[in-house]
Amino acid sequence: MGEQGSDAASGEPKKAAKAVKAAKKAAVKRAGVKKAAVKKAAVKKAAVKKAAVEKTDAKKTAAKKTAAKKTATEKTVPAAKNAAAKKTAAKKTAAKTATAKKTAAVAKAAVEQPQPQPQPAGKPESPAALVRRARRINRELAEVYPYAHPELDFENPFQLLVATVLSAQTTDLRVNQTTPTLFAKYPTPEDLAAANPEEVEEILRPCGFFRAKTKSVIGLSKGLVEQFGGEVPGRLDDLVKLPGVGRKTAFVVLGNAFGRPGITVDTHFQRLVRRWRWTAETDPDKIEAAVGALFPKSDWTDLSHHVIWHGRRMCHARKPACGVCPIAPLCPAYGEGETDPEKAKKLLKYEKGGFPGQRLKPPQAYLDAGGRPAPPLGAVSGT
Repeated sequence: MGEQGSDAASGEPKKAAKAVKAAKKAAVKRAGVKKAAVKKAAVKKAAVKKAAVEKTDAKKTAAKKTAAKKTATEKTVPAAKNAAAKKTAAKKTAAKTATAKKTAAVAKAAVEQPQPQPQPAGKPESPAALVRRARRINRELAEVYPYAHPELDFENPFQLLVATVLSAQTTDLRVNQTTPTLFAKYPTPEDLAAANPEEVEEILRPCGFFRAKTKSVIGLSKGLVEQFGGEVPGRLDDLVKLPGVGRKTAFVVLGNAFGRPGITVDTHFQRLVRRWRWTAETDPDKIEAAVGALFPKSDWTDLSHHVIWHGRRMCHARKPACGVCPIAPLCPAYGEGETDPEKAKKLLKYEKGGFPGQRLKPPQAYLDAGGRPAPPLGAVSGT
């Protein structure tokens, strides 16, 4: 019992020591766990802080990039505006230079009067485009001169034939002032064929070239009597056989006395079709063929009236009235004449300028449109 008590007594301190040791171990373990937790928390906190810093840095970087982009844009926009402004200024300068060159060229052309070119400057005009432009010009002129008609007074084919021959190198107005006396004395081909040349010359003196014209009208009258029974033939081939009668005269008679289409290539017609660059030809027969190819045959007679009327009233040889011309946008020669509208108005002739026309007895349609008859020979014409 004593030994057992002694062992029991000695065992108690060992247990206590073990318990203390275990307690210390547990405390150390807890301390390690806590330290690890603290360390882990510190690491996590550092990571969070680092992430926040990185996020802030990223935002700052993005902000810097945005600011830089904005700055670059702000610098680029004015530069682009400046470039556009410079480009616009360059275009304006080029346009002014081109206008100045064109004006100089027009002035030079007016002095030198070069032969018309077959095509407008720049890109060549295609045949189809030329046809469209030519026909549009004719339509525009038809609206301006709806009352266009032959400007020679006549009552029958014979009178028209004689008047047309007399109109060479003089005005229709002068012929119209002369023929009443001629036809009053010699009303038929038979009468004129048997006339005294000196008496006819005296009547025709105001028309100019009166000796040559006297020979022509007496000769053609004899031809009518001898070859056609005193009647004016209605065929081109027959008309051109008569003395003093060419294709131009024949087409005037055929178109206006017989209603058969024809193109009258007089000086006005030649000038305008070359000015409009419908053709570069100078020979009347070639001009007739070239222009005839641009229009249907049914348009030929009225086309001739429109072009000739425009040449007499606006599109003059020396100084066209470009500033009031209805076909200016279609004309490659625009600018050769007066472009100021007020000044151009003063260049208009006959009824367009407020003056009498060329016929003493014009058609009613012309009078209805505001036209005035021409004065008789010896009266003040006002033109």
